Amino acid sequence: MSELRPRVSGVGLDLWTRCAHYNKPIDIIAIKMKCCSTYYACKDCHDALADHAIEVWPRDEWGCAAVLCGACGIELTVRQYLDCGNQCPRCEAQFNPGCRNHHNFYFATI
Repeated sequence: MSELRPRVSGVGLDLWTRCAHYNKPIDIIAIKMKCCSTYYACKDCHDALADHAIEVWPRDEWGCAAVLCGACGIELTVRQYLDCGNQCPRCEAQFNPGCRNHHNFYFATI
């Protein structure tokens, strides 16, 4: 029996949540946007498809499920994602370490 995965929005998505903006083999996470509780492949997909600005996840909500592994479908809390060492804790798929350069678009940095 397969698990139901959350729906992911994006531009040119593949089955692993890669999009037209980020499509390297390791670009396999989607982020649930704080502003609309919708998973998007990236901030650029959100900008292209949503009718509102992105809101970042405040630190006091980093216990909320907000990151989806495109390989196995597990939902990680923000804290689990930030602490996972760029590897899914369930299936061990590698996540793009360069994503840390964009964390400020999704997660409060102070």
